[in-house]
Amino acid sequence: MAQVSKDMTIGEIITVDQGIIPILLASGMHCIGCPSSQGESLEEAAMVHGMDADELMETINEYLDNK
Repeated sequence: MAQVSKDMTIGEIITVDQGIIPILLASGMHCIGCPSSQGESLEEAAMVHGMDADELMETINEYLDNK
């Protein structure tokens, strides 16, 4: 079963499952298509957007667990 971690880049996370994109968009990360966001880690992107990286990671992993 796939899981994501905070040190994975946004690009890597999206390749795990494209269904993660709506989760990121709903959380306020509207820059998913931006080339620079593809190289940012989930933790870096969360920091830039003022989010809790652990909460976001948990939400994504819950989605993956329930697929």
